[in-house]
Amino acid sequence: MGEKTLYTLIVHSENIAGLLNQITAVFTRRQINIESLNVSASSIKGVHKYTITAWTDKDTIEKVVKQIEKKIDVLQAHYFTDDEIYFHEIALYKVSSPEFQANPEASRIIRRYNARIVEVNPVFAIVEKNGMSEEITALYSELRRLNCVLQFVRSGRVAITTSCFERVNEFLADRETRYNQSKKQQEDE
Repeated sequence: MGEKTLYTLIVHSENIAGLLNQITAVFTRRQINIESLNVSASSIKGVHKYTITAWTDKDTIEKVVKQIEKKIDVLQAHYFTDDEIYFHEIALYKVSSPEFQANPEASRIIRRYNARIVEVNPVFAIVEKNGMSEEITALYSELRRLNCVLQFVRSGRVAITTSCFERVNEFLADRETRYNQSKKQQEDE
């Protein structure tokens, strides 16, 4: 088994119920823990985008991608290393207003991490942080040190490739061309 790397898989599929279960089952069968998972509509109507991160080796991730692409409703699946994509997460921190306001260091920490306060009331304040996983974790640690964190939640990774084109767009254009050629060929017969 090779050296483990954090890979990001981007899967494009039709919006079909149960497909998420089929995709995650591929990881389960290989005993690979999913670090983060985000599913949303893509920029293409009717196509959904799954962004999945997992620590594994290159040989295993290639096999996982091939297995996922075999699923009937999956259009395409690709894996990337961190230097091939742009990615972010979002986190929300619910902090106790009395403790937060009593400690002047708290607002300095928020500014240092380029976070922002999105809600304030006498009981709690909500802090929002967009960025890299390490920054989100570090801010959480610092706020916990101040004993003011009531709740904490973070999203899964969202990612886009750094290449100039979207592979799924090329795939769909090619599929459309082949379909039109086949249709024309049938009409000519």
